[in-house]
Amino acid sequence: MPVAQKKTHPSALTENDGIEQPEIISASSVAQIQSFRKKIPTADDLVNGILAGDKTALSRAITLVESTSAAHLEKANDVIKACLPHANKSVRIGITGVPGVGKSTFIEVFGTFLTNLGKKVAVLAVDPSSSISHGSILGDKTRMEELVRNENAFIRPSASGESLGGVARKTRESIILCEACGFDTILIETVGVGQSETAVHSMVDFFLLLNLAGAGDELQGIKRGIMEMADAIVINKADGDNIKRARLAKTEYNRALHLFPMKNSGWSPKVTTCSALANEGIEEVWQTISDYFSLTRANGYFDKKRNEQNQYWLLETINEQLKTNFYNHPEIQKLLEENKKAVQNSEISPFAAARHLLDLYQNNTKD
Repeated sequence: MPVAQKKTHPSALTENDGIEQPEIISASSVAQIQSFRKKIPTADDLVNGILAGDKTALSRAITLVESTSAAHLEKANDVIKACLPHANKSVRIGITGVPGVGKSTFIEVFGTFLTNLGKKVAVLAVDPSSSISHGSILGDKTRMEELVRNENAFIRPSASGESLGGVARKTRESIILCEACGFDTILIETVGVGQSETAVHSMVDFFLLLNLAGAGDELQGIKRGIMEMADAIVINKADGDNIKRARLAKTEYNRALHLFPMKNSGWSPKVTTCSALANEGIEEVWQTISDYFSLTRANGYFDKKRNEQNQYWLLETINEQLKTNFYNHPEIQKLLEENKKAVQNSEISPFAAARHLLDLYQNNTKD
C-alpha cells in the first residue's frame, strides 16, 4: 500500500513574522521599562520616579494605591504622603455626559489641543465594571489612539468596581500622584450620567457636561441636579446635518440655565457647541474654562472650593476605612454569612442583625 504523505500545510499555531516596532518606541525606553519591572520597587523608588516624571513609576504607584490588599496600604500611604507636597499645582476638570455623546473622542481631541499649548495632560478614565462578573474592558487607551502616544499625555483607565456610580475608589489619590509627576491639567472622565457626578464634582475645579442635540427634549433629557453642577455645557457632534439642531439646543440650554440660582462662584455657566470629530469649537471650550479659572482665582472661590473638598475627602476617607475595617474583621467575616441567612429566612430583621454585628465589632475593637 502506498505510504500516506505527510501534510505540509502549517499548523494553526504557526507564528508569522511580527510587525516591526514603530519608530516612536526607543530602545532605551524599552530597556528602562524592562529593568524597572524586574524588581519590586520600594516606596522611595516610586516617589523618585514620579517626581522625575517617569510614567511607568506613576502607573505602578496608582496600581499600588488602587490595591485592596492590606499589605499594600502602608506602602501606598507612604507614597502619597511623599508626593503630597508636590501636588495641588494643576487644574482639575471633570467631564461627563450621556453614553454615546462622544466623551472619549472629545477628550482625545481636547487633550491633544492642550498638549499643543505646552500643557501636560493626565486623563483618569473610569471604566464601568460588570456587577455580575466584576470584569471591565478598560478600552479608553484603545479609543484614544493619538493621545496615548503623546509624550505630554498620560491615560489611566481604572475599573469602577463597586464604587458609587462609577468613580474609581482611589481617583482622588491618583490625582495627587499625577500632579506630583508634573501633569498640570487633570481630566477625569466619568462612566456616564448618574450618581458618579456628585463624587466627581467634589474633586474637580471645573465640571463640564457634554450633551447631544436631537436626542430628545433638551430640558427634560437630563437631570436638573447635573445641570446645576455643570460649569459649562458643550453640545458635541455639531457637524453635518446636526449643526442646526445643535444651535437650537444651545439656545434652549441657555434659557434653562437662566432659571437656576446664581452659583457661589459668581460664574454664569456657558453653553457652547463643538465637533470633536471635525476638531471644531475646541478652542472656544478651553477659552470658557480659562475664563472660569480667571474669575474664581480672582474672587478667591478657587482656593475656597479646594479647601472644602479636602474636608469632604477627610470624612469620606474615614467612612471608607471604617467600612473596610468592619468587613475585614475576622469575627464579622465569620458571623456575617450566618446573619445573612437568618435575615433571608425571616428569623431576624435586617436592622436587628446589623445592630448585633455592629455591637460585636465595637466590643471586639475596644482597648
